[in-house]
Amino acid sequence: MKTLWTPWRIEHVLGKAPKIRHCLFEPCGGARADKNLLLLYRDELSLVLLNRFPYANGHLLAAPKRHASCLTELSAEENLALMETVKQATGILKKHLAPDGFNIGCNIGAIAGAGIADHLHFHIVPRWHGDHNFISVVADIRTIPEHIEATYDRLLPDFQALLDQHAS
Repeated sequence: MKTLWTPWRIEHVLGKAPKIRHCLFEPCGGARADKNLLLLYRDELSLVLLNRFPYANGHLLAAPKRHASCLTELSAEENLALMETVKQATGILKKHLAPDGFNIGCNIGAIAGAGIADHLHFHIVPRWHGDHNFISVVADIRTIPEHIEATYDRLLPDFQALLDQHAS
């Protein structure tokens, strides 16, 4: 039997990962992108992050820039901007990762499964035929085929192009 080692995840699994002092969806500073934060995109109303603990390669998180816990708290402008960001992020993933499908959704409230319940966010998870095979079922392990920083580098130019479009 071969062993799959993922030692970088142990602090997260044990609950010992350093806690961030701010909301994950409100990254410090004003940078439009930041590799250390896995921030791919931030404009006036929305942002996109790579999920540090992904379900699949390219798993993105899209959120309104303003702290809001539910869709009902968004203005019409924020709602439209967030849905447009989800749509554009999905297109970028299609272009670069060629998935066979997507799981896109949000959990509103802790009881519904939201890990960060006080800041609304959408998960955009690329899916491929056979992507969750025997190893997920037998060993409760997910395999991610590309390092998260390589995925960031691959997606960033297209998200920067979106920001440039908004600036014009």
